[in-house]
Amino acid sequence: MSDHSAKDGAASHARIPVKRQLPKPADLAPLMKFKKFDFNASRRRLSAALTIEDLYRIAKRRTPKAAFDYTDGAAEGEFSLTRARQAFEDVEFNPSILRNVSSVDMSSQIMGGHSELPFAIGPTGFTRLMQTEGEIAGASAAGAAGIPFTLSTLGTTSIEDVQAANPQGRNWFQLYVMKDREISYGLTERAAAAGFDTLFFTVDTPVAGARLRDKRNGFSIPPQLSLGTVINAIPRPWWWIDFLTTPPLEFASLSSTGGTVGELLDKAMDPSISFDDLKIIRELFPEKLVVKGVQTLEDAKKLADLGVDGIVLSNHGGRQLDRAPVPFHLLPKVAREVGSDLEIGLDTGVMNGADIVSAVAHGAKYTFIGRAYLYGLMAGGRAGVDRAIEILAEQIERTMKLLQVSDLSELRPEHVTQLTRLVPVGPKG
Repeated sequence: MSDHSAKDGAASHARIPVKRQLPKPADLAPLMKFKKFDFNASRRRLSAALTIEDLYRIAKRRTPKAAFDYTDGAAEGEFSLTRARQAFEDVEFNPSILRNVSSVDMSSQIMGGHSELPFAIGPTGFTRLMQTEGEIAGASAAGAAGIPFTLSTLGTTSIEDVQAANPQGRNWFQLYVMKDREISYGLTERAAAAGFDTLFFTVDTPVAGARLRDKRNGFSIPPQLSLGTVINAIPRPWWWIDFLTTPPLEFASLSSTGGTVGELLDKAMDPSISFDDLKIIRELFPEKLVVKGVQTLEDAKKLADLGVDGIVLSNHGGRQLDRAPVPFHLLPKVAREVGSDLEIGLDTGVMNGADIVSAVAHGAKYTFIGRAYLYGLMAGGRAGVDRAIEILAEQIERTMKLLQVSDLSELRPEHVTQLTRLVPVGPKG
C-alpha cells in the first residue's frame, strides 16, 4: 500500500465532529406520543395476537388442561397431525414479478355460493366445553366475515339455534351415521328444513380413534371433578364460572353421556356404514352433498363417478387413524384426476393463511379451519374467533400480494413447491 493510500485510509476513519444542541420541547413532542392504554384486558390480549400460534398460547393459559387437550390433541402418537402441519411448513413459494397487486380478490364460489374468503369454519364437537359461547360465537363470526360455518353432529348447539345466530349467512351441516339411523335421518331433515345449503357426510369414523390425552386427563362428558381438575381450575376460575352458570350441555345425537369422548363415539357410531347409507342421505338432503374424510385417489374417483357434489380430503385432524395420509400431499393428484368433476376441500393442519393459499394453488376450492378457530374461541369467545379469521385473512392477502397474484383463480401449482420429507417406498419385487 502506498503512503498516499495509507493517508487516505486514515482520513476515512477520522471522526467527523457532530454538532449537538439541547432539545427543544416543541421538537420532542412528536417523538414522545404514547399509545393509548386499552383498559379492556381481553381486547389487549387479542390485539397483541399476530398469529394463530399466539392465540394458541393465550388459549392454553386460559382453558383447563382437559378441555384444552381435547381440542389440541390427536390420536395415539399424533403423527398424522404433526405430519400434516409439517407438510405446509415444507412449502416453497415461487412468486411472479412485475404484476399489479394493488388490490387482491380473496373471494370464491364454494359449493354453489359466495364466500368472502377461501376457507370455512369446520365442524367441531363439544364446542361449548372449550368456551361457553361455542357454536354461536363461530356461526355469528362466520356470518360477519362472509364465510360458511359448519355445525357438527356432535355440536353443543341445535341446528335451529345456529340458523338463528347466522340467519343471513351460509350454514353447513356435518353428519355422522349413527347406530340409530333415525337420529341421522332426523338431523339431515332438520338441516334441510333450516336452510343449511351443504351437508358433509363423514366417512372416516366407523369407530373412535385413540385420543390418549383424553384418557390420561380423565376427560369425560360431562366433565367430572378430581383433585387434578380442581388444582388445574384454581388459576382459571372464569372458565368454571362460565361453565356452571350457563345452560347445561345438550347433544342432539347422544342419548346418554358419562364417559370419555372415545367411549361415547364408540357407543354412537356404526362401523357398518356403507355406500347404501350415502344413497339414502342423498335422497333425504336436496342441496349440495359432500363426502368428508376421503384419503385415497381411488375413493375420490369412485365418488366422482357416483355424482356427489364434492369431497373433503381429510384425516379428521389427525384424530382418527394415526399415520394416515397427509391430505395436502394427496391433493395435487386428486385435483388432476377429479378436480373437473367435483369440488375439493381440504382440512387438517391449517394454521396460517399461507397454508390456505398453498392448498388453493394445488386445486382445493377451500379449506376448513378447526383448531385455528377454536384457539381463538378459547382465547376470547366471539371476539377471539373474529381475530382468528382476521389473522388468516391478513396472511392470505399478504401471501397473494407477495406471490403477485391478484385473484385466487390466478394461483397455479407452479406457485407452490411441496418439499418432500416422507418419500414412499414401494414393495420390493
